[in-house]
Amino acid sequence: MGRYIAYARYVLRHQRLVRKACLRNGMWWRGLKHDASKWRPSEFFPYARHFYNADGSKKENKRDDTGHYSPTDTGNPEFDVAWFLHQKRNDHHWQWWCRPEDESGAVAMEMSSRAAVEMVCDWWGASVAQGGDGAIAVWYEANRHNMPLHANTVHHLGEVIPSVAARMAE
Repeated sequence: MGRYIAYARYVLRHQRLVRKACLRNGMWWRGLKHDASKWRPSEFFPYARHFYNADGSKKENKRDDTGHYSPTDTGNPEFDVAWFLHQKRNDHHWQWWCRPEDESGAVAMEMSSRAAVEMVCDWWGASVAQGGDGAIAVWYEANRHNMPLHANTVHHLGEVIPSVAARMAE
């Protein structure tokens, strides 16, 4: 039971922080519904078991030195499905905007402006919830090579990241 309580506390903290960031960036509805799918049993239980021990302690850090976390091919099929479902239920994940192609693997489509802003708010909220400093520009520069993004989305992020960062520093 400890792992589920610990994970629920994390999700509530993360959602509260992203809600704050979304509100400051004029997106109250996106902030209100952010990551609601994490409460679905198909996501909640696999995530809790993947990130927390039975006693509620956090499992070893799965992030690299830049803060990047690669949830693909974790060796945990239950979590892999939950992560896939979470991406496809929430358009603030860049993976939602990748269209499979038979010949080339995947094609990045342009993210909507509101989804891109929520994604940056999500990055900030995740950083702070995990004890980081919310330095989203630094994180993005270190990890952007891991994200196949449409050229227009990359350009838009160049404007969104400093804007969100400034609002969150107020």
